[in-house]
Amino acid sequence: MSGSLPSPVRLSLADYDASAPAHRLNLLFIHHSCGGQLLAGQGDEVGTNCVYVSHPNGGDLRARLEQNSYVVHEASYGSQIGEHTDIFDWLPKFRTQMPQILTCASQDVRLAGDERNQIVAFKSCYPNSDFQSAGTPPGNPAGPTLTVWNAKAAYTELLNEFRKHPQVLFVCMTAPPLAPKSPPQPLWKTMAKKLLGRGSSLAASARLAREFNNWLTDTNGWLKGYELNNVVVFDYYDILTGHGQSDLCVYPTGDGLDSHPSHQGNQLAAAAFVPFLNQSARRAGLVP
Repeated sequence: MSGSLPSPVRLSLADYDASAPAHRLNLLFIHHSCGGQLLAGQGDEVGTNCVYVSHPNGGDLRARLEQNSYVVHEASYGSQIGEHTDIFDWLPKFRTQMPQILTCASQDVRLAGDERNQIVAFKSCYPNSDFQSAGTPPGNPAGPTLTVWNAKAAYTELLNEFRKHPQVLFVCMTAPPLAPKSPPQPLWKTMAKKLLGRGSSLAASARLAREFNNWLTDTNGWLKGYELNNVVVFDYYDILTGHGQSDLCVYPTGDGLDSHPSHQGNQLAAAAFVPFLNQSARRAGLVP
């Protein structure tokens, strides 16, 4: 079990219909490998720059979204918007590239005419669960060390950018957890981490990831006092940890050394994401 951290008090969407919107909505998902695999259908690996048609770990989220009236756009490696998706990248990205984000059709291709993305989902990859320490308040939104307080500071500043666009729904997807086994590392790398003060154990890093993601999803955490309905958090991390069975991934790829979520884990996440998004879109006023 994951231990004694209190469970977050999550936003209730029970008052909102979970059925598909009656009209289409443009959605941009900014991601790297795990997000691309989540969107993909299951099959042989087909795609470039982590924009996949199919993948062995495919969760089939794209097809589910399309069946629910969403037009899915992606930005990943190899594009101006899709490069750099770590926690400390989001603030400068949304601060300086919002016009490009809201008009992105695919990578660096823009939507036609006056079309815009009404929904922007964004996700960091699993290295962003490798927390080094709790850090010290109030934290530095620029990092660069991945501490809980620095991550909190970065996300807190993000709300100032989202507040400027009340007509857009921003969906923060928590980063996937680390795999339960650490790949072997050369001695020099282990020693370097110790010298740099980065000797956190896998369990300690995972515990800090749980603490941060609980803060993101708790109504008394990240969004406490935020006055708009245009930001929500989808807890990909919690699904992939078995809702508290562990602080590490219970659906890793292969033998537990690969933190990319498996087909099973991605299927579970995709099935949960679509009704969550339908309800969130109604809460944000994008759907009657």
